[in-house]
Amino acid sequence: MFSIRTNASAMTALQSLNQTNKALAQTQNRISTGYRVATAADNAAYWSIATTMRSDNKALSAVKDALGLGAATVDVAYTAMDKAIEVVGEIKAKLVAARSPGVDRSAIQAEIDELQNQLKSIADSASFSGENWLSVDSSASGYNATKTVVASFTRTDSGVKVQTLSIDVNSLKLYDASGTASGILDKEYTTTGGRTFSVATLDISGITDSAADLQDLEEIIGKVDGAISSMTTAASNLGAAKTRIDMQKDFVSSLMDAIDRGVGQLVDADMNAESTRLQALQVQQQLGVQALSIANATSQTVLALFR
Repeated sequence: MFSIRTNASAMTALQSLNQTNKALAQTQNRISTGYRVATAADNAAYWSIATTMRSDNKALSAVKDALGLGAATVDVAYTAMDKAIEVVGEIKAKLVAARSPGVDRSAIQAEIDELQNQLKSIADSASFSGENWLSVDSSASGYNATKTVVASFTRTDSGVKVQTLSIDVNSLKLYDASGTASGILDKEYTTTGGRTFSVATLDISGITDSAADLQDLEEIIGKVDGAISSMTTAASNLGAAKTRIDMQKDFVSSLMDAIDRGVGQLVDADMNAESTRLQALQVQQQLGVQALSIANATSQTVLALFR
């Protein structure tokens, strides 16, 4: 039966054309955005995973920045410690020279005084972003001898966790303004002859050539050498911490790249496939329009029956 009220061919052609237009719009959207899964409506599971991983990547970016800050702080402390070791080495050399009988120990002490001032200046200047690990005040409110550097961000079944690297300032500090004299350079010692001194305050101007005074001088030299040994160990620990931070920074950077690649596999559009699909759909669209036009034209033939 031929009806002018119901054109089944036109309805079929229109439905097919609508499906083609919908697929064409989807393909064009993928090409425009570069995403195969741009919203939760495209694929809820993949969109949820991608959104979570992008959030984690932002956290890892903050971790990378924190590692850079930590590396800079450690580098400043190491540089100052290395220079302080050189200065204390000079003090040791002056003390050895003062061991010779008949030398002007007052003149040598004047040189030592300048070296001691230089040590204090080096320690006080070893600050980065408000952090100074060589010259501290352990009595200050909120002081914590364990310094932490944000190292990583991990996601577990129980939630998220921020991991840190710890550095003990007690083994590094050269001066402690709290009055406890617990730094490497301001720690006080007492010689057999009853002389109380520290590397930062030692004074040999009053030492004579008596056996007792020379014994005290040798003990002072020994303690200064011990300070150099402690500073060398501290510098080694800082160097090891710097190396570890740099390695962790490289790892976090590689991890961020890996996460980006993983997310891309889930949600990125394959442009080669989409361009091929676009051309096919454009042809289908043209054919659909032609088919709908033909189907609509068939209803015009009924007029011939009434001529």
